[in-house]
Amino acid sequence: MKTGILPTVALAILAATSAQARDDCDIPIAHWQPREAVRAMAEDRGWTLKRIKIDDGCYEVYGIDRDGRRFEAKIDPATLEIIEIEERHDHR
Repeated sequence: MKTGILPTVALAILAATSAQARDDCDIPIAHWQPREAVRAMAEDRGWTLKRIKIDDGCYEVYGIDRDGRRFEAKIDPATLEIIEIEERHDHR
């Protein structure tokens, strides 16, 4: 029975490590999409971008969605996949 616990614990640790690693992007810059591609992706979603910056190796964008809500999103620089998005309540 003890041997069955080890693989389960190893899988749990591996899953936790993968989730934490996803907060940062570790993509070589040679594989990044250009900022123009980020802007095009945003336009396709109906977003108006106010700022694009790089944070933790990811694109981080600030903008307004098609419903007028302010947001901040972390974008994978290679795939342009949205890693994280949150609504902002500040009045910048």
